Amino acid sequence: MMRLSKYLIALTCSACVVLSTAVAEPQPRPVSIPTHDQFFAKISQYCGQSFEGTVVEDNFRGIETFRENRLVMHVRSCTENEIQIPFHVGDDHSRTWVLTKTGNGISLKHDHRTRDGAPDDATMYGGHTQDAGWANAQAFPADQFSKEDFIRRRTPQSVGNTWYMYIYPGEFFSYRLTREGREMRVDFDLTRPVATPPTPWGYE
Repeated sequence: MMRLSKYLIALTCSACVVLSTAVAEPQPRPVSIPTHDQFFAKISQYCGQSFEGTVVEDNFRGIETFRENRLVMHVRSCTENEIQIPFHVGDDHSRTWVLTKTGNGISLKHDHRTRDGAPDDATMYGGHTQDAGWANAQAFPADQFSKEDFIRRRTPQSVGNTWYMYIYPGEFFSYRLTREGREMRVDFDLTRPVATPPTPWGYE
């Protein structure tokens, strides 16, 4: 009986070692291509810095307009595979752009939070690259989740959204939205860093 107990203990310990080894193995990194890596690197070099933006094009005259508020982007968090950029519109700190390498390109999501930090009803919409793009420019046509969410929220006109981001280090960064009948673009001056804005809602 004692011999059997020793055998079971040894077997259990061996299983623990195998499990421990399996858990310790590093996770595979998302596959990426040079233009996507270069695009990430061009943005990441500004990590920790904030820049003021100017509306250079906007044909929307409705409930919300960016022209009436101070616009600031903050390259707040950068890793090899994710960049978080809060976009502050006046005293509204609800928006964060999240760029993520997915292994099949780059995803752009709009993380919207309420003042108490909870997810807004309209959140995590965005798009995904469909080609290599360029080191200085990427396009993000609306993904399927976003299209279904736009339909749910009764804004079917947004199904055709495509977002763009352009970056020319030492010059400017642009955020652009287009769809049929809609054009909006904000340029941020990368030559003049500004003070860091408040922490975006819902973030530590």
